[in-house]
Amino acid sequence: MTVSMQGQEAGSIQRMPIVGSGKIWEEMLAREFSHHRQGIARINNGSFGSCPRSVLEAQQRWHRQWLEQPDEFYFGPLEKGLRASREAIASIIRAPDVEEIVLVDNVTTAAAMIAQDMAWGFLEKRFHPGDAILMLNCSYAAVKKCFEAYAVRAGARIIEVELALPILSARQIIDSFQRSLEQAAKSSTTIRLAVIDHITSMPSVVLPARDLVALCRDAGVEQIFVDGAHAIGNIELSVEEIDADYYSSNLHKWLFAPHSVAFLHAKAKHLERLHHPVVSHNFKLGLFSECSWVGTRDYTSQLAVTAAVEFIDGNLGGLSSLIAFNHRGAMAMAEMLAAAWGTQCGTCAELASSMAMVELPAKLEVASEEAALEMRTRLRREFGVEVPICFQAGGSPSANSKSKRSGTAYARVSHQIYNKLEDYARLRDAVKSLAR
Repeated sequence: MTVSMQGQEAGSIQRMPIVGSGKIWEEMLAREFSHHRQGIARINNGSFGSCPRSVLEAQQRWHRQWLEQPDEFYFGPLEKGLRASREAIASIIRAPDVEEIVLVDNVTTAAAMIAQDMAWGFLEKRFHPGDAILMLNCSYAAVKKCFEAYAVRAGARIIEVELALPILSARQIIDSFQRSLEQAAKSSTTIRLAVIDHITSMPSVVLPARDLVALCRDAGVEQIFVDGAHAIGNIELSVEEIDADYYSSNLHKWLFAPHSVAFLHAKAKHLERLHHPVVSHNFKLGLFSECSWVGTRDYTSQLAVTAAVEFIDGNLGGLSSLIAFNHRGAMAMAEMLAAAWGTQCGTCAELASSMAMVELPAKLEVASEEAALEMRTRLRREFGVEVPICFQAGGSPSANSKSKRSGTAYARVSHQIYNKLEDYARLRDAVKSLAR
């Protein structure tokens, strides 16, 4: 599929790099994503992902097998199927031991396990009131609230690392963490846990996770949790190389799995302390047992993980090809939008994934989080464009902006195989229309 388009004032849009082409490719896309509502520029894969029809059909087969004879399914196919999914994940994330991987609903569930363990650290007097958790000011709100609900209530306090767009190098991020670690040391604050986003959600930035883990270890941080909610299927990933105590990622965002399924990788030395936040029959039988049976519920999204991997290998030439294709597409479209709007991208290409941040024109007057949500709603309802809008207080507008505002608004643009140039052109033209 080679697509060109006219209409940008600064020149024609460059042709989008492709992972497939021809009639067979077009037919595959039409078949696998025919359930998408027509007439919507869906450039927000980052929030909820999109499951292909063939993977949904595999999930339905698992569901029918369960309904046919639940007792037999429980004592055989369920455990074997979950094992196969864990092995597939272990291969993708380069984990040396599949026994260190469990399946959960989402990264928030994994965070709850770790936050719950932190709370017990205070209750058992292993930690002391005022001991800290280090995390970004823009860490995902649900994860931050999870640690507030468990650990802060038990005696912890949160130290935030400031991160603001634009970010032009990984060095900026490392220096921000270094300053926070040094300030904690000067105040004799013990940091029990660092929460490091591998790819922040809003604004979206790829953090140098391996370097930050090493930095925290050198500073004496006891445990490190990498929130990789957006990582698997989006960037190349090696948990062994990153070397965090805990790593979790959602498979329904960028790996084409059904909703909702994620993995948690925990080093063996931590497994005995971790428990699923929903206590059921398998409590204290090991984390895998606890996670593999959380009462009678639907496990088919976890069982369909292997079908998602097969979809990528069979249709897209493997995960590395998909990652490279989406990254190139996201950056090409982000640069096109920034040129059309006279603004800038939020990061350099090396710090972007299959999502990229593009500054919105100052004329839109998006000057608060409420205004950002209102703008997102207008784009959906009036123009048929689905894209998240991020307001950053105190941000720095682009050099050619005449705005004196004390913040900057960005669109977070995703790129997935079903996207077309027309999707981004619709966003481009909608923003220009509103700016006028």
